[in-house]
Amino acid sequence: MSVLFVFPGQGSQPPGMLHQLPPHAACRAVLAEAEAVLGRSPLLLDSAAALQSTVAVQLCLLLAGVASARLLQAEGIQPQLVAGLSIGAFPAAVLAGVLDFHHAVQLVQLRGQLMEQAYPQGYGMCAITGLALPQLQGLLAAAQAEGQQVYLANINAEQQLVVAGTDAALQAIAQAALQAGAARCRRLAISVPSHCSLLQPAASKLQQAMRDTPLHAPTCLYMSANAARVLRQPEQIRDDLANNMARLVHWHDTARLAWERGARLAVEMLPGSTLSRLLKPVFAQGVVMTLAQDRLDSLQYTARRMEQDSQY
Repeated sequence: MSVLFVFPGQGSQPPGMLHQLPPHAACRAVLAEAEAVLGRSPLLLDSAAALQSTVAVQLCLLLAGVASARLLQAEGIQPQLVAGLSIGAFPAAVLAGVLDFHHAVQLVQLRGQLMEQAYPQGYGMCAITGLALPQLQGLLAAAQAEGQQVYLANINAEQQLVVAGTDAALQAIAQAALQAGAARCRRLAISVPSHCSLLQPAASKLQQAMRDTPLHAPTCLYMSANAARVLRQPEQIRDDLANNMARLVHWHDTARLAWERGARLAVEMLPGSTLSRLLKPVFAQGVVMTLAQDRLDSLQYTARRMEQDSQY
């Protein structure tokens, strides 16, 4: 039996998320280390006003993800696999031993700045539920033929898809999707057009900045949510981290890969619960839990029980 830690991306951030971290030594240590790198308290980043900034959102998700995972490790729950959606790839890389935490803080701050500078306003993302991928691809092709900037960004589940683009294009594609039979279209709390070619120039700048960042061989399986495969070489992971902002997310395939690789307990790090909902159909014969919704003692008990069961 293997344990999978998953790290959420933008859209999962609630105000006060760092203030609400468990009062655990592992969490306090993460905040203290981040403050030393940033030169200011990270607790200034999680107010509703501060979270209007992509930079603040991404830093908060990095810190919450690393703090969550280190708390679980301190309490005896060790991952054999890690995967992160978008910005979640950075805390996943930290937990896999690939990227030092202080470098992750610096890079995530730069990542947010590059994305925010590229698209300060007028862009975003929209989740579309209840429409098959071929149907949505047809709608996107028609919109692009009319000159609209709108692109497929995430394949989260068989009928849970995300598109990115301009505000006007997102509104138009949402209307077209509903007319085509979609059950729901929802704008996400994301102010940039992630996971499409619009962000390739920003990704190239981040890749250049990461050129001399030391990376290490992973100590557990690092799964790329963009490639939907295990990456073992530091240079592969460097490319994945730098460019994931501009690449399509294959979360559904990543979940299936984790199951095929033996994961039977999946735990979503703070502050999210969306990834766990997406995992549940794939992990129907396993267990999916979240640090946001499940008690620590329940997580410990479940991990111990599943480990014991796997020995028989």
